Amino acid sequence: MAILEIEEEVCSSQALPLLSLNHVSLVVKSVWASVRFYVNVLGFVLVKRPSSFDFHGAWLYNYGIGIHLIERDAMDCEYQTSIEPRRIDPKDNHISFQCTDVKLVRRRLEDMGMKYVTAVVEDEGIKVDQVFFHDPDGYMIEVCNCENLPVLPISSPCPFKPNFSSVKYDKMGGITNSCALVLETIMMESLTTEMMNFSF
Repeated sequence: MAILEIEEEVCSSQALPLLSLNHVSLVVKSVWASVRFYVNVLGFVLVKRPSSFDFHGAWLYNYGIGIHLIERDAMDCEYQTSIEPRRIDPKDNHISFQCTDVKLVRRRLEDMGMKYVTAVVEDEGIKVDQVFFHDPDGYMIEVCNCENLPVLPISSPCPFKPNFSSVKYDKMGGITNSCALVLETIMMESLTTEMMNFSF
C-alpha cells in the first residue's frame, strides 16, 4: 500500500525530538489591528516579547499556543496584499481552533459583522461543524468541534507523542513510563486542547 510505504519511509529514521506546537508566526500589515482581532475575536492574551527584537511585532498566547505577529515593512513588495478581499475557501491554508459551541461562534461572528463560511465533515455517522473566516490580513481561521472525530492512527512505526509534561522521555525520545496508561490521555489531550489543523 502506498500510504504505508510513505509512512515507513518518513519514520524509518529517528524523528526529531518534538514536544508540541509552540507558536505560529504571521506577517501582518498592522500589528495593532491584528492584536485587536486575536484578543477580541479569538480570546488571545498579549504577552511580553523579547526586548532585543529590532522590528515591530507582538506576541499573543492562549489555548496552549502562541501567535507571533511581525509587522512587515511598508516598502516590502513581497508581502503586498490585494485590495480585493480573498474568497473564504475551506481548502486554503488555515489555522484551526477547537471550540465548545459552534452555533455560539456563528452568532458572535454575526454580531461583529464578520463574514464566514460553514462546512460539515461527516465520517461514518460522525459530524464535525466548521466555521471559516479571515483575520485582518486575510489569514484564514477555522473554528470547529473537531473533537467529535476521533484521531485513529494508521499502522505506523511513528508513535503519538503526548503534549503534557508528566510523561518522561528517554534520550531517544521514547516514553519511559507505561504507554498503555498514557495513550488514551495523549489522544484526548491532543483532541481537546491542541487540535490544530494546518494545511500549509
